Amino acid sequence: MSERTAPTAPLRARAEIDLAALRANVRALRAHAPGAAVMAVVKSEAYGHGAVPCARAAVAAGATWLGTATPEEALALRAAGLPGRIMCWLWTPGGPWREAIDAELDVSVSGMWALTEVVDAARGADRPARVQLKADTGLGRNGCQPGDDWAALVSAALRAEAEGLLRVTGLWSHFACADEPGHPSIAAQLTVFRDMVAYAEERGVRPEVRHIANSPATLTLPESHFDLVRTGIATYGISPSPELGTPADFGLRPVMTLSASLALVKHVPGGHGVSYGHRYVTPGPTTLGLVPLGYADGIPRHASSAGPVLVEGKWRTIAGRVAMDQFVVDLGGDEPAAGTEAVLFGPGDRGEPTAEDWAQAAGTIAYEIVTRIGTRVPRVYVNEERDG
Repeated sequence: MSERTAPTAPLRARAEIDLAALRANVRALRAHAPGAAVMAVVKSEAYGHGAVPCARAAVAAGATWLGTATPEEALALRAAGLPGRIMCWLWTPGGPWREAIDAELDVSVSGMWALTEVVDAARGADRPARVQLKADTGLGRNGCQPGDDWAALVSAALRAEAEGLLRVTGLWSHFACADEPGHPSIAAQLTVFRDMVAYAEERGVRPEVRHIANSPATLTLPESHFDLVRTGIATYGISPSPELGTPADFGLRPVMTLSASLALVKHVPGGHGVSYGHRYVTPGPTTLGLVPLGYADGIPRHASSAGPVLVEGKWRTIAGRVAMDQFVVDLGGDEPAAGTEAVLFGPGDRGEPTAEDWAQAAGTIAYEIVTRIGTRVPRVYVNEERDG
């Protein structure tokens, strides 16, 4: 019998998070990269799923690292009692370096200003900082440039390590186009990464882990796995790109199901305008259903007149514009009762749309669909106990 953290009364809306599916996804990802450790990336509240419960489930399934963007996210995991290795990589000047050192986080450094700040913080700590040097191999975001910049960063890190102020625990980078099979930048970035790692190691860096693989690379590029793979969106059962395959193609299952209770069902005549701007006008007498979710809850306004919803076994489409708190579907004369479940997306088992369907409707990616679901939507965790 699965365990459930369930509401005591019907909810306006809910995002059901299946932790058994998440654990199974982590096991599947481990199988895709059998020679590497797995870092479950739980940034941005685990892509909208809830950072702490998802982190715990991922660790239970064998993820030996957790990853976040900001140090505040990583510190929150430590405060919640998450053990083991936690890495964070998006720093700005004046960030909580000392707190990160005291919490034994692995911190990413992309340039000299960051290395200077973490070294200064380490001088007053009772342990060395755990530092991972990030190489910009072609993504053009964070990371140190090859050549003189990398040489200077490696040299300064080794000096600080010799003083006992830090330990270089990793060398890493990030792909730009791993979700586009055959893109020439993939091979180019791998070559640059190998060269930058070799340079650092030849000068004495002894990293615990070298890593560049994100979710798509974990699934399709075994030559990129090195010592560690960082699995973000795939952890939550969503394919990083339709071009690569469906979740099922990779043995993954979507973790989030988003639903709401119809707030109203009513009869309207033909020619009746619906929602702001009357971008939808009923073609004839029909019934309208009011779904109490809107862009304040993360429903993309770009999905107006396009977003799919399952009501009583039938796909409906948003009628007109998504408003801040609600949108309307044309029920075509059907008369479900107020309170009937409307499923926006889920794994697809019951014929409901998926996050990918919503991404297509909104002209975006499934990452954004799940991550943007707001805090007004309660997360309801099911299958919390470990399998077996």
